[in-house]
Amino acid sequence: MKDSARYAKIVEWSDEDHCYVGSSPGLIFGGCHGDDEKLVFDELCRIVEDAIELYRREGRPLPPPTSGRDFANKMQNIASFPSLSSIQSYRRHSRMIAP
Repeated sequence: MKDSARYAKIVEWSDEDHCYVGSSPGLIFGGCHGDDEKLVFDELCRIVEDAIELYRREGRPLPPPTSGRDFANKMQNIASFPSLSSIQSYRRHSRMIAP
């Protein structure tokens, strides 16, 4: 496993900035932003890799990992999300009625 996999990467929409914002709390301050969610995530992954390389070049220890904290299941306790089967059903139905 790559060291970058040990750090949570978050991409979320910002109503304030009107764009997607990517961050990796605990590893870097700030992050990246843009109009395309996937491109923001790709850029964030590169930033995390670069940050890890910078820590190594400077001879500094990496911060404690932030992945593996079960964020996804904790978030489910905050809001009611549609189930995966509902999303798959929606996708099948929307393809059938698409022009």
